Amino acid sequence: MRKLALYWQILIGMLLGVLLGLVLSQFGWGSQFVQDWIKPFGNIFINSLKLIAIPLILGSLIKGISDLKDISQLSSIGFKTIALYILTTLIAVSVGLTVVNTIAPGKHIAEETRTDLVTRYASDASQKQADAQRQRESGPLQALEDIVPDNIFNAAANNTNMLQVIFFAIFFGIGMILIPEKQVEPVKRFIDSFNYVILKLIDIIMMAAPFGVFALLTALVTEAPSGDLFVALSMYAFSVVLGLTIMIALYILAVWSITKRPPVFFIKGIAPAQLLGFSTSSSAATLPLTMERVEEHLGVHKSVASFVLPIGATINMDGTSLYQAVAAVFIAQAFGIHLPFAAQLGIIATATLASIGSAAIPGAGTVMLVIVLAQAGIPEAGLALIFAIERPLDMCRTVVNLTGDAAVSMIVAKSEGKLKEIKQSS
Repeated sequence: MRKLALYWQILIGMLLGVLLGLVLSQFGWGSQFVQDWIKPFGNIFINSLKLIAIPLILGSLIKGISDLKDISQLSSIGFKTIALYILTTLIAVSVGLTVVNTIAPGKHIAEETRTDLVTRYASDASQKQADAQRQRESGPLQALEDIVPDNIFNAAANNTNMLQVIFFAIFFGIGMILIPEKQVEPVKRFIDSFNYVILKLIDIIMMAAPFGVFALLTALVTEAPSGDLFVALSMYAFSVVLGLTIMIALYILAVWSITKRPPVFFIKGIAPAQLLGFSTSSSAATLPLTMERVEEHLGVHKSVASFVLPIGATINMDGTSLYQAVAAVFIAQAFGIHLPFAAQLGIIATATLASIGSAAIPGAGTVMLVIVLAQAGIPEAGLALIFAIERPLDMCRTVVNLTGDAAVSMIVAKSEGKLKEIKQSS
């Protein structure tokens, strides 16, 4: 019998967890039984995600930055590519924050349910309040000062210092670029091998996702057995999909206005890659087809496509960063945590930088979300709220990731005079 795909296993685990939670919540001893014998496995799964977060950001981000060594020979294309990728990521996070603050899916949770959630995670809420108070008492440039660590090992020992780890990874990657290739080759080989190992560990962790989701959802339902949680979850999914749809519309508008290629031309050219990306949830796996469609059907010269698209598959994760922003604010809303404007600016910075280090494989965006939550002081236990529909949303945001790569490649090619006229027939 053929093995079920992981996303089906996760959906089954979610369903069984909800059903078991509903059954056990009918008994007086049920909640305590779940706390003692089921929830710990969910906590182990969350801890494994947190465990891998810092190694993942170090491996992926250093590799992504160091792979830009050719930017010295292709300074014009390189600068435009990096600038556009950063710009689109910032726009994606901003769109996500705008949508989630407008729709406020977490506000659909009843006050009684929210009170229960806050009570159960009171220590996290207290820590958040303490951090907010400390931020109010600090100077205007304290946030900038805090980005630069005085000890990388201390920074790496605490997930709430993730921006410091990201700063070190970028700094380290720049150092690798500035060293002659022959001298840096041993370090690069080590980083590449280290990154492969971390990605394999993510595969192993995600194999346990069905059991982790089962435990987390069982605990969530018994702790707050209210239908409003599921209403809020559906509104959260709607918020993510709406934000992703807006991003695709912005890509089409940018391509149309800058390259003068009509929307139908762009969509028809990239559609096969979008479908493959949707089915695989991997920008990296879709890269060969993306390059073929961009070169042969969108008219981008090979010299541009071969530079822009591989970098995009590594550092341009617009769909992922948008999802992280929506998820972080939704979880904060669910727990009744007010995120001031400064905190949401922090989410923009963290989600933008974290998306650069997000591996182009299924499930990596969830690991990177731990970084965003930790930096914003939002309880990581809130991941239980969104795991149920993580897989279909992962499929959707991969489409946005590779569509953004294709749009940027066309814009860069147009600016370099390397976008040829082409008659599209398929």
